[in-house]
Amino acid sequence: MIWNETVECMSRDDMRKLQGIRLKQTVERVYHNCEPYRKRMQEKGITPADINDISDIVKLPFTSKQDLRDYYPFGLLSTPMSEIVRLHASSGTTGKPIVVGYTRNDLNLWNEVGARCFSAFGLGKQDVVQVSYGYGLFTGGLGAHGAVETIGGTVIPMSSGNTEKQIMLMRDFGAVGLACTPSYALYLADAMKDSNISREEFKLKVGVFGAEPWTEEMRRELESKLGIKAYDIYGLTEVIGPGVGHECECQNGTHLCEDHFFPEIIDPKTGESLPPGESGELVFSTITKEGMPLLRFRTRDLTCLHYEKCECGRTSVRMSRILGRSDDMLIIRGVNVFPSQVESVICEIEELEPHYFIVVDRINNLDTFEIQVEVKDNFYSDEVSKMIAIKKRIAHRLQSVIGLTPDIKLVEPRSIERSQGKAKRVNDKRKFNS
Repeated sequence: MIWNETVECMSRDDMRKLQGIRLKQTVERVYHNCEPYRKRMQEKGITPADINDISDIVKLPFTSKQDLRDYYPFGLLSTPMSEIVRLHASSGTTGKPIVVGYTRNDLNLWNEVGARCFSAFGLGKQDVVQVSYGYGLFTGGLGAHGAVETIGGTVIPMSSGNTEKQIMLMRDFGAVGLACTPSYALYLADAMKDSNISREEFKLKVGVFGAEPWTEEMRRELESKLGIKAYDIYGLTEVIGPGVGHECECQNGTHLCEDHFFPEIIDPKTGESLPPGESGELVFSTITKEGMPLLRFRTRDLTCLHYEKCECGRTSVRMSRILGRSDDMLIIRGVNVFPSQVESVICEIEELEPHYFIVVDRINNLDTFEIQVEVKDNFYSDEVSKMIAIKKRIAHRLQSVIGLTPDIKLVEPRSIERSQGKAKRVNDKRKFNS
């Protein structure tokens, strides 16, 4: 289902013209209403008159996450506080959070792009959707909530946690959709199995998962355990929250709502723009937001963009699955390692649960690399030879994928801490010991 055919199926030329008009309006807004942006543009010798179409975007300065911290809490707003009707903030656990202010029009925009996402997942007015993202300053809960209401569906605003009640209401209220992090969905799947309630008692058909990277192997695991079709929804606190992009039924990349969030791919080292199809760092400019528009925000997400028309009929640019974040990448013994690579291997090995934890340390100036991973109940054994065989298979497969042989520690089922929000997968002790 297509929610907004006018823009989701717009020709490339018409989209570029629309983006150019909206970019110019946004540059005018931030130049006249946001002192940090005005100063940054003046330092580059740029005025709004220099921005005439979307190709001129490369003239503009980048914005980083550090900029948002430096101007905490309201230094990057482009409207008076009297026009800000809601505040959201990042879910970071250290230091000052990143704060984003929304006007009434911004919230309407958010609901509209969220509706595009949930419609693309096949959800509509007749459906009940359980939102198990966290509500509050985190954008996940209220973002998904607004999307469901906009398509006319029925929301169960559960938030995360209270798993027994989650399962009871999911069954009793007849939830067709479940929106949460993929790691929490796995946790729910295990809890549902333990509850002795048969899967036939649930009406679940669609999973809306995001807020953390997940792999194709994780998708298959979720679909198998929950009996659903699992879709990826993409968003960033700094840009809008869930609704920046979404998969369609073809699941051949994430459609970006590029009439509101203009994407670029740059070389993460040089900042130079890269051509379509090349992998690099994803950058967004919010070209319709009022409260806190961002110019060329560096997401640190690593991906590539594809502009061919999708089989679903949408012409909006598609983003490949995110490999990882440039700031989440681990460099171990000189090799670049992403947690998503480890996850893909773990999910393809029959004996393992998709629950793992990576521990990196430095001992005597040498990096150590340990992966703790759970073995399924029916494969966990006291027979040392069987466990050694599994460990060797994991290590061999990981060596072929990432070029390193980690120490594998097999642990009992349910022994790795579960997350009810974003999963914590890595403990890099070198940051504290170096």
